[in-house]
Amino acid sequence: MKSKDITIPIILLTFTLQFSGCTSKESPNQSKVTSEPEALMNQDFTTLFDGKSFDGWKGGNMDMFRIEDGAVVAGSMEERIPRNEFLCTEIEYGNFELRLKAKMQGEGDNAGIQFRSKRIPDHHEVSGYQCDMGSDPSGKIWGFLYDESRRRRMLATADYSEMLKVYKPDDWNDFIIRAEGARIQIWLNAFQTVDYTEDDPSVFETGVICLQIHGGKPAEAWYKDVKIKQL
Repeated sequence: MKSKDITIPIILLTFTLQFSGCTSKESPNQSKVTSEPEALMNQDFTTLFDGKSFDGWKGGNMDMFRIEDGAVVAGSMEERIPRNEFLCTEIEYGNFELRLKAKMQGEGDNAGIQFRSKRIPDHHEVSGYQCDMGSDPSGKIWGFLYDESRRRRMLATADYSEMLKVYKPDDWNDFIIRAEGARIQIWLNAFQTVDYTEDDPSVFETGVICLQIHGGKPAEAWYKDVKIKQL
């Protein structure tokens, strides 16, 4: 009897622990993307901007872009920006994870990171998804998902109060943009701002990646450490 009395509770305890592990769920704002060790996070990524040249990139008006301290600087703090300008990759991407750092300054702080986008023929604009940066009349829009020159509206927004907790004014902010099939996910400083599923089958799933400065009052958008992993 003694061996049976001891064995049964141990078996039940083991089963309970295994079952509990299988039913655990991640928090909605956590994922493997943000919990990987740094060594794993950097595997299989390709650098898109080398910090020294615009090789692999092109823009409508290159006077609006310069390289400073290893970063792309878009816009101007000295004068009004006449129109939206985009510095875009020469290569198109479909399913990917994009990582970069960004910051903004100036009265007209509005910019963004285009992806799965297309240049509009004979026009300075591009059409496609934009990970927003800066502000609009409603307030800060860091990590929101906007549809540039297509539906012209916000497709998804973050929990505003939580976004403000992680946003770093006047400092570098880390972005992760993940596009896989119809699903678009965005993280700002490891906080997930967007988890959006596209329901329009006509929306293209490939396109260029662009760094934007919005037309308007003087402002500068800074971008660096731009790298991508194709999925």
